[in-house]
Amino acid sequence: MTTPPPPALLIAGHGTRDDAGAEAFRDFVRELGRRHPELPVAGGFIELSPPPLGEAVAELVERGVRRFAAVPLMLVSAGHAKGDIPAALAREKERHPGISYAYGRPLGPHPALLRVLERRLEEALRGTDAERSDVTVLLVGRGSTDPDANAEVFKAARLLWEGRGYAGVETAFVSLAAPDVPSGLDRCARLGARRIVVLPYFLFTGILPDRVRRQTGEWAAAHPETEVRSADVIGPEPELLDLVMERYAEAVKGDLRMNCDSCVYRVALPGFEDKVGLPQQPHFHPDDDGHGDHHGEHGEHGGHGGHHHGHHQHGGHTHSHAH
Repeated sequence: MTTPPPPALLIAGHGTRDDAGAEAFRDFVRELGRRHPELPVAGGFIELSPPPLGEAVAELVERGVRRFAAVPLMLVSAGHAKGDIPAALAREKERHPGISYAYGRPLGPHPALLRVLERRLEEALRGTDAERSDVTVLLVGRGSTDPDANAEVFKAARLLWEGRGYAGVETAFVSLAAPDVPSGLDRCARLGARRIVVLPYFLFTGILPDRVRRQTGEWAAAHPETEVRSADVIGPEPELLDLVMERYAEAVKGDLRMNCDSCVYRVALPGFEDKVGLPQQPHFHPDDDGHGDHHGEHGEHGGHGGHHHGHHQHGGHTHSHAH
């Protein structure tokens, strides 16, 4: 009996209007394919950038793929990972009868990524005589209207602080959530920080990481008494490539270990009770189009199309994530 080939790998990205950021994603997908010639590998975006996710699925189908595992190339489980990607995959299953897929979990504050973040901090401090105990870090995430997603950034900040000897690791967001970058820097200063490194919690360059760096520079110019440095994004490091394959293996085996205890679509969190059981909608991210620095008014789930979370399903499926 012939052993069936392993499922293909589909990488799902957020999307950005920044050409360099979109190309970094596409390069990353190509590098995964080079590293794993035994697997068909494709990648697509939910919004803003080509190729769309549906085109990536069609590419796999044209190559004879009938089974694949989809991994969201995202750090936190927000609207895209919880709703948009599963809904898009469900649509593709209808368009391509006979395909099946497993859906992986976001990358999260994995120890490998924490090591990369630590490396980015060391690079930002290169050429100084700074001791870690004199350095306060401001970890800046994308920001979401989903409190569970925002909490994951705080978790990453705490894990980055534990055992590494920094004076502190504070948290801020560049879009949709408070505190924003200037407020986060103000907090660091009020806590007594005299040397701050602003660390973007982003995989690749783009409009929002550029905004973090610009806002950091503006705050530093207005506070010359405080030394402020900007670190780089995570980037296509070997640790990230390996982590994607780890998430792929989890999805194929059905070992997802997803924690839904604080999902806003399942649990009535204070102030978000109206979201329990609501349909998930594909959404437009108002702060990723290059216009405006304010928090978006559209939220994360405006738009069209439906995807129901009443029983905490994703794209019509439960957390078995097998199709």
